[in-house]
Amino acid sequence: MTLLMEPKPLVLRRPASATSSGVARDAYGRQMTYLRISLTDRCNFRCVYCMPAIGMTFQPRDELLTDEELLRSISAFARHGFTKFRLTGGEPTIRPHLVDLVREIKRFPGVEEVTMTTNALLLSRLAAPLREAGMDRINVSLDTLDPVKFKAMTRGGRLDLVWAGLEEAERVGLSPIKINAVVLKDHNEHDVVDMARLTLERPWQMRFLEIMPMEGVGMVYDENLVTSGQTRAVLEDAYGPLQHVSSDPGDPATVWRIPGAAGTIGFISPVSEPFCATCNRVRLSADGKLRLCLLRSDEVDLRDLIRSGASDDELDRRLLGAIWRKPWGHGLAENDRSIGRGMSQIGG
Repeated sequence: MTLLMEPKPLVLRRPASATSSGVARDAYGRQMTYLRISLTDRCNFRCVYCMPAIGMTFQPRDELLTDEELLRSISAFARHGFTKFRLTGGEPTIRPHLVDLVREIKRFPGVEEVTMTTNALLLSRLAAPLREAGMDRINVSLDTLDPVKFKAMTRGGRLDLVWAGLEEAERVGLSPIKINAVVLKDHNEHDVVDMARLTLERPWQMRFLEIMPMEGVGMVYDENLVTSGQTRAVLEDAYGPLQHVSSDPGDPATVWRIPGAAGTIGFISPVSEPFCATCNRVRLSADGKLRLCLLRSDEVDLRDLIRSGASDDELDRRLLGAIWRKPWGHGLAENDRSIGRGMSQIGG
């Protein structure tokens, strides 16, 4: 009989500091301050816009960054002006030692915010310890409030468990809560009215995203793209004109409000209204590749550099050199789809 064992406590040797050689800027003068970190390429859902129905291949675990390698990488980013760190996946809550990792990340000098994007399936039991460890807030991926549609779009997910996780996150103070919904034609394009209604009484931000043509779901993109303009038109038919709300220039969402609502509505429009000019982020994949743009395949290997015994100064040079060559923007307008990986492999 196989016994399921609790993961051993995380014991870390914190990496030595190196003298900072300046902030991380690209050749266009944009300072990078935001790192999105994929903790795993695995997920307990199989969302239609993220993974193919069959044939998904996951990386061997020994190819993923260990806890120590992950924290050493993060320390390099923190040395060079990165202040915001978002944990993603796959699904980050299935990573062992998640709570301990949050606690360690928050200890690095200069780290101002640690957040997470999650499907919230396991959040009802993790929200409190994550908050205690220092996590600041969460985004929850939730594409419909209809349990039947939800099960179909996630290929098996339970809406009641996700909702319980949302409520627990709000109770313990992982706020302001943002909910991300990818809007798809013939799936949930009319559900946006009910989802926007959540903002009438709750101080949440309901964010509607355009689908992107990631590896393995290109056909879904081609057949089901709904632009933010189309979604906004549906909402204004239901609620009347939305009021524009000012937001952080680094936030990819344009923010609006139903008049009198407690919360807000965000539109993220990488296809119809690219926001590349104000991009301040790069991504670290679960296997240690620094990805300079979500929708371009150019990556820099930090994992193998670390495993080769590189010094902190060598790691810093590799990181800063890579960020310098960050492209101006994605190539969707030129129909460039050389993305190379699926969303769950990159980290969103």
